[in-house]
Amino acid sequence: MSRLGRRVIHLASGREWRGGQNQVLLLARALAARTSEIEQIVVTGRRSLLARRLAAEGVPVRAVGWRAGLSLAALAGTIREAVRGPALIHAHDAHALTIAGVAGILTGTPYLATRRVDFPLRRTALWLRAERIIAISEAVRSVLLADGIPPGRVVRVHSGIDLETVRRSRSGDIRARLGLPESGPLAVAVGALVGHKDHATLIDAAAALHRTRPELHWVIAGEGPLRGALEDRIAAHALGDRVHLPGHVPEPLRLIAGADVFVMSSREEGLGTSVLDAMALDVPIAATRAGGIPEMLDRGAGLLSPPGDAAALADSVARILDDQALRASLVGQAQNRVEEFSATAMAEGVLAVYRSIVETVDLK
Repeated sequence: MSRLGRRVIHLASGREWRGGQNQVLLLARALAARTSEIEQIVVTGRRSLLARRLAAEGVPVRAVGWRAGLSLAALAGTIREAVRGPALIHAHDAHALTIAGVAGILTGTPYLATRRVDFPLRRTALWLRAERIIAISEAVRSVLLADGIPPGRVVRVHSGIDLETVRRSRSGDIRARLGLPESGPLAVAVGALVGHKDHATLIDAAAALHRTRPELHWVIAGEGPLRGALEDRIAAHALGDRVHLPGHVPEPLRLIAGADVFVMSSREEGLGTSVLDAMALDVPIAATRAGGIPEMLDRGAGLLSPPGDAAALADSVARILDDQALRASLVGQAQNRVEEFSATAMAEGVLAVYRSIVETVDLK
């Protein structure tokens, strides 16, 4: 048994690869480096990319047929792990929380959850039963408190990135692979094509800048249900040869590394770790003042504009492209700021939460 006194059972539905799944991988890997402190296993979908990447990293995985939120296979797998001995169940998404809550009730195993989005909770019962909720930003924490979660149950632990790995990334031939010009300015956004990412405002910003920066290309990397609507918007602005939707890009760090400016147009955002990637890669950032984004870009680490304001976002991009002194200042401040968002720091924060739960449980 680890010095924590309880095994950690991570639950992550992991049916598609997004920032949340990457955070589970980074956390499990960072915790695995502390072999004298943590014994852990991840319950996730059998054929998921998360399961494959965890296995490649040597992190123990129980892969199950997880096809729906309340998956009987996931529940059975979690219960089997919970009854092996004292444990904590850590749910990493809303689907996982359902499993954690039911397994916790059936086995008497305490559970906690990570909340990664700044949306109001739709149902609070299982969140209220959690021993702790980890909020990845102060913005997420504020929403949880407004939804009635007791302040003592909510702990802010920022998401993190593997700084060394990110900083080794190079753009290579990514422009050629995506059919982009080898030279000329490039603005990049990375994120699922969903409503809260508000890529419509980004496309409108591209249209506003096209009159003065016709050579500027934009890439929005990601997949999602709004692809068709975004393609229609691009066509309506006659920007088909300037705004590109390449879909899922297997190596997004290479794309970010090749950018002249990184853009995040979200109107809601728990934190946004692709912003951290850009900070670590010395790419200046134009973003909206939404959710947890200002927590990364305060103290002059990026330019912030109001959510939904295409003209203001376009102005931020133009200033970054035109002002070399501003670029240098933003990059310098970002390099200092991003040191606070390492995967190691995240793991230490989560480990402190685990310890606090164990102390509470042992005192009952």
